[in-house]
Amino acid sequence: MQPGLAFEQAPPLGIPFRFFLTAPAFGVLAGLLLVWQGPEALSSRWSPAALALTHLLALGFITMTMAGALMQMLPVLAGSPVSRLRPLAWAVHVPLTSGALLLPAGFLTGHRGALLAAAALLAAALALLVAILAQSLARAAVRSATVTGMRHAALGLAVAASLGATIALRRAGVDLAPGTDLTPLHVAWGLLGWVLPLVIAVAWQVVPMFQLTPPYPPRLSRRFTGLLLAGLVLWSWAALAAAATQPLLAAALALACGLFAAVTLRLQAQRRRRRRDFTLLFWRLAMVSLVLASLLWASLPLLPAAAAEVAPPVLGALALAGVALSAITGMLYKIVPFLAWFHLQALAGGRWRVPSMKEALSESAVRLQFAWHFGTLGMLAAAFMVPEPLARVAGAALAVSSTLLARNLAGSARLYRDTRVKIEALRRLESPVGPHS
Repeated sequence: MQPGLAFEQAPPLGIPFRFFLTAPAFGVLAGLLLVWQGPEALSSRWSPAALALTHLLALGFITMTMAGALMQMLPVLAGSPVSRLRPLAWAVHVPLTSGALLLPAGFLTGHRGALLAAAALLAAALALLVAILAQSLARAAVRSATVTGMRHAALGLAVAASLGATIALRRAGVDLAPGTDLTPLHVAWGLLGWVLPLVIAVAWQVVPMFQLTPPYPPRLSRRFTGLLLAGLVLWSWAALAAAATQPLLAAALALACGLFAAVTLRLQAQRRRRRRDFTLLFWRLAMVSLVLASLLWASLPLLPAAAAEVAPPVLGALALAGVALSAITGMLYKIVPFLAWFHLQALAGGRWRVPSMKEALSESAVRLQFAWHFGTLGMLAAAFMVPEPLARVAGAALAVSSTLLARNLAGSARLYRDTRVKIEALRRLESPVGPHS
């Protein structure tokens, strides 16, 4: 429990949990799609299978989880609760889930109606999510690096979603920006404008709090996401103008990403608790993947033609599966048991024992899922060299890993529900209600 956190402002547990429990299903679907499509899903970043796979992970898993985390963390970290959050959460969750299913279906089938419906649903869900974030962040009572980073991530999400909707409409035959290649901008703003700034903003708080490391250097945490976003704006201008400075700006952005990863790894090496922690290993795996992705991105202009052709899909796999999925899974394994324990503690009021965080999520269950996740990344890396049959093997491993994650999170939610029912029954026994009261 750190000072300055307004835990009394935390929303009902069902709000973030509906997002957290939905996300692994999209990981399973992504794995099954890779089993079905095999090498086709990894052969080119523009193939229908690759686009479907990417968006199942980017929207269905990553954005789904981040939306739930933001709705949980903003009231606590910023001291700014959102009014009527329960219906608003449903209004984000339902169209986001529907759109994240329809968009990959539209990519795979080329069906114009599916693409238009997906664009409308996702635009509505993400616009509402940005509005919720903007309202809460504008009224934030707390000034911190995490709140600042969340502001930058919300701006990045708005840009990435706008570009994505425009591209989806273009594929459906409605071109709002003819002659402009928006896809590289959409990818960059999705990863560097939305996903990475939010991972970084959460890391400022979560890494020292849950991993017992020293805090990040204030000079880094105060300015980093703002500088990252400024660099992304400059790179976007260079990309649109085909300026000669584009590779240099890309190298600077890659260096910044690698710097954050190196600092995080250094802090984790200084943690106060030396006992092995498998949730920490997810974060370390994410940071190592970020270092590798940064090096690959910076070296793209120097690669021979054959390597430069396969490098972008490898970079995408590192960014999505290596960085985002690893960091988010590590975050879920800390946040979900903590939230279950915290809400039960508040309900029990110190009168009854509640399960500990370790009881809510066993280390053996996390260890097994980490092994499958690590194996998935290894199979993905090998699949770029031996596409058949390793692409399908990687897909099967991803489906199993996501299933195990779903089982572990559902187990924590089930323990919370059963314990809450028992505590509420005990409270009723202590205060019986008479027939005429």
